[in-house]
Amino acid sequence: MNSVDASLAASTKHGIVDGLERALTKLIEIPAIVALVAEVGILFTGVTARFAFDRPLTWADELASITFLWLAMLGAVLALSRGEHMRMTALVDRVAPRTRAVLESAALMAPVLFLAILLHPAIDYASGQAFAETPALGLPDSVRAGAVPVGIGLMLVTALLRMARHGSRDIAITLVILAATALVLWASAPALKALGNWNLIVFFAILLGAAVLAGVPIAFCFGLATVAYLLTVTAAPLEVVTSRIDEGVSSLVLLAIPLFILLGHLIVMTGMAAAMVGFLVSLVGHVRGGLSYVLLGAILLVSGISGAKTADMAAVAPVLFPDMKRRGIHDGELVSLLAASGAMAETIPPSIVLIIIGSVAGVSISALFTGGILPGLVLAAALAVVAKRRMVEPEAVIRPRPTWSTIRSALITALPALLLPVLIRTAVTEGVATATEVSTIGIAYTILIGLLVYRRFDWRKLYPALVHTAALSGSILFIIGAATAMAWALTQSNFSHALAAMMVSVPGGKYGFLLISIAVFILLGSILEGLPAMVLFGPLLFPAAKLLGVHEVHYAMVIILAMGIGLFAPPFGLGYYAACSIGQIDPNAGLTRIWPYLGALVVGLLLVAFVPWLSIGFL
Repeated sequence: MNSVDASLAASTKHGIVDGLERALTKLIEIPAIVALVAEVGILFTGVTARFAFDRPLTWADELASITFLWLAMLGAVLALSRGEHMRMTALVDRVAPRTRAVLESAALMAPVLFLAILLHPAIDYASGQAFAETPALGLPDSVRAGAVPVGIGLMLVTALLRMARHGSRDIAITLVILAATALVLWASAPALKALGNWNLIVFFAILLGAAVLAGVPIAFCFGLATVAYLLTVTAAPLEVVTSRIDEGVSSLVLLAIPLFILLGHLIVMTGMAAAMVGFLVSLVGHVRGGLSYVLLGAILLVSGISGAKTADMAAVAPVLFPDMKRRGIHDGELVSLLAASGAMAETIPPSIVLIIIGSVAGVSISALFTGGILPGLVLAAALAVVAKRRMVEPEAVIRPRPTWSTIRSALITALPALLLPVLIRTAVTEGVATATEVSTIGIAYTILIGLLVYRRFDWRKLYPALVHTAALSGSILFIIGAATAMAWALTQSNFSHALAAMMVSVPGGKYGFLLISIAVFILLGSILEGLPAMVLFGPLLFPAAKLLGVHEVHYAMVIILAMGIGLFAPPFGLGYYAACSIGQIDPNAGLTRIWPYLGALVVGLLLVAFVPWLSIGFL
C-alpha cells in the first residue's frame, strides 16, 4: 500500500470513528438532558408541595435518587466523550510531541482497562439490587443501580472509539507499559502483602502519582489504584468498588452540584450577572484601580448564586476584562487577580465544595453556609490591598464619575439580580428548602426574572448549557464515586487511623494541626485538583480535628481555602489555567505576577485559621 492509499484509509477510518462517536454522543445527550430537567421539576414540585401546600410528596426523594444516578453516570459518559474529565496536564504539555502522543494514548487506555475490569462486577452488583425494593414507589432497586453498569459500558465504548484515533504504535507502547505494570504487581504480590500497610505507598503514592502525572483523568487514577490494590493484596470482591461508587454518587445532597452549575449558566444567559457587575462599576468604577474592586465584589456576589467557581469567573471576566485592558492594566495582573478571586470565593455559599464537604464529612450544610461568608470576605479584603498596589493605571486614563441618577438607575436594574443570593441563603437558613432544593428555587426565579424583567433569554444557548451541565456534573460526581471507593480501601487498611494519629501528634496542638493541614491541602489541591483531595482526605481528618478541639465548621473553612489556593496556584493548579482560558490570556503572562496575590490569600487564611470566631462566630 503506497502512502496515498494509507492516508486515504486512515482518513476513512477516522471518518467512521467520528461518525460513530457523534451518534453515540447525541444518543446520550438527550436522556442526560431529560434527567437533568426532570430533577429540577421533581425537586421544585417537592418544595412547592411541602412549603406551599403542606403536603410532602413521599415519593419525590426516591424518584430524584433514581434519576440522579442516571444523570451522574450519563454525564460521566458525556464528559469522557468531550474530553472534560479532570486531569493534570502540566507535565504532558511540556514533553516532546512523540512522548505526548504516548501519554495521550495512556490517558484513554488506562480508563479502558479500569472500565473493562469493572464492567462484569457492576452488572453483578446491579443484578443483586433487584431483590431490594424502594419503599414508596415499590420499584426494584436495580432500576436505579442499573445506571452504574450502563454508564460503565457506555464509557468503555466511548473510550475505545476515542482510542481508535491514536496511532497503532502509541497504542502498542501503552499496552506494553500497562501489561508490564500488571505483571510486576502480580509477581510482587507476596512481597507486597508482607509489607503490611507500607504497601499503600506503592498503590496510592507511586502508582497513583505516576498516573496523575501522566495525564490520566483523576477519577480513573483513583479507580485503577483501588482496583490494583484490591486485586493484588486483598481478597475483597470487585463488586465493592461499584457499590462504593454508587454510594458516593447517590447522596441526594450532591444533587445540588448539577443544579447550581445550571443556575450559573442561567444568570449569564438572562443578563443578571451583567446587571450586578454594571451596578458595582457605577459605584467604584471611577476610582483608580476601581475595576479590580468590582471584579472582587462581583465574584463574591455571583458565588452566592452559581456555586461553581468556573461559572463565577466566566460570568465576570468577559464583562470586565475589556475595560480593564483599555485602562492599561497588564494581562498578567488581570488573570492573577481572577485566579486568586476564584480561590478566595471557595467558602462563599452556596459553594459546591461546601456542599460536598458537608456530605462526605457529615457537617451541617446550613452551618457551613453561615460560616463561609466571613472567611471569604477576609480573603477578599486581603486581595483588595494587593490589587490597590499592583493594578496600576496610567494617569491619562479617563474615569468619568457617574451621577447619582446613573447609580440609582444601575441599582434599579440590578436589584432583581441582587435579591437572588439573598433568596438562596434565606431559603436555606430559614428551613424553607434544603441546600439541594434551594437551587431549583433559584432556577425558577432566574428564568422568571430573565423573561419578565430583563426580557433576555437566549434559547439557542440553552441546549449547550444543559449538555455542559450534565458533562461537568458527571465528571465531578464520578470523581466523588471513585474517591469514595478509594477512601473505603484506605479505611479498611486502617490508614485513616494512622493518618489521624500522625496529624494529632504534630507539635503545637490544634494550631500545629491546622498549619500542617494547610500545607497538606495546598499541596493536594494543586496536584489532585480540589474536589478529589477534599473527598478523599476530608473525612479522614475531621475526626482528628474534633479530637484536638477544632470546630468542624472552622476546620472545613481552613481546608477548603487551603485547597482553593493550591487549585489556583501555578504551575500545577488546574484552576489557574481555567482562569487563563476564561480570560483568554496566555498562562505565561501571570506566572510571575500571581504570587503576591497568593501570598495575600495565605495571610488571610492564617488569620482565619488562628481566629476561629471568623468561621463560627455567627453560628
